[in-house]
Amino acid sequence: MSINVQCISPSKVIRGEGAWNKSIESITKLCKSPLIIGRSSATKKLRASFENDLLLNGIRAISFDLDHDCCELDIQNTIQFSKNHNCDGIIAAGGGKVLDAGKLIADLLGINCITVPLSASTCAGWTALSNIYTPDGKFIKDKTLKNCPNLLIFDHSIVRSAPPRTLASGIADAIAKWYESSLTSNRSQDGFVQQAVQMARVLRDQLFLNGLNAFKDPLGDSWVTVAEGCALTAGIIGGLGGARCRTAAAHPIHNGLTQLAYINKPLHGELVGFGLLVQLYLEEKHSNSKLPTQAKSQLIDFLSQLNLPISIDSICLRNGSSNELHKACRFACKDYSDIHHLPFPINEKDLLEALESYRSLPKTSYITIK
Repeated sequence: MSINVQCISPSKVIRGEGAWNKSIESITKLCKSPLIIGRSSATKKLRASFENDLLLNGIRAISFDLDHDCCELDIQNTIQFSKNHNCDGIIAAGGGKVLDAGKLIADLLGINCITVPLSASTCAGWTALSNIYTPDGKFIKDKTLKNCPNLLIFDHSIVRSAPPRTLASGIADAIAKWYESSLTSNRSQDGFVQQAVQMARVLRDQLFLNGLNAFKDPLGDSWVTVAEGCALTAGIIGGLGGARCRTAAAHPIHNGLTQLAYINKPLHGELVGFGLLVQLYLEEKHSNSKLPTQAKSQLIDFLSQLNLPISIDSICLRNGSSNELHKACRFACKDYSDIHHLPFPINEKDLLEALESYRSLPKTSYITIK
């Protein structure tokens, strides 16, 4: 067996109601003058409260607001700001792209990283991976980092207050772990990969069983299982199984679709969920089994109940023409794209056909600003 080097999990995870307050002692052991980064104006007050909490415990934190998504411009500006203020750690508090930015900045500076997801929209708070975008949100590449975060703080009381749309997006992103890993890795002889695929199957079943209840009622019993499944368990699967367990077609399709312009910008998981439907269409075309068709029908119903996109119209493109969609297909099918992990060949023409097949679905799921 060849040598594998994997970053499987954060050094410490503190989760539950009031986890932030319980984490301050751990933060003091990691840094004395951290930089708190975030972006959304909606979370600015919360991040200011973090800064005050740390100050009361002898930690001189300073805040810095990102201007864009996780992009090279913001990364370099933040690195320079951190150096100017002699910061010895990064506390990234926000959604997936803020968490990705924080991890990458800490990695480049060689300082400790603390992630504080403010929603369950992705597993970015867990992983040793950052996705890099242009300032206007077009995916460029992903970058493998030296380590997972030193500390992940998943405070239920904070995450519970995030908009329901973020949880729905997280469910779509997390459920993709099964659909992608089972397709690319089901014949792997690597025990870690086999175990990761089975974890993805269990997570899928939990999300189908509890996802809608958690979406409707963040105070209900289902919410903890679902939110932690999206933000934490999905990260374990990627860390344990490696790159081939993370992605097949759904994520590369997301990457391609980010190259286009939108009326209302979709969240990461919203595009990944739609990408799963496209992936299942491709599986139908290359399979003698009825399983992809059955899975597609089940997934369409499930995504619709969560108000997630199931058609070209519902992803709210400014221009949904075939020429525009072809741009996304060209990007998704680049030579080194993970879409080529599929167990059958794929090209731009095949992918465009698959995307076009979703024009005529019932328009029951339109992305709205919530």
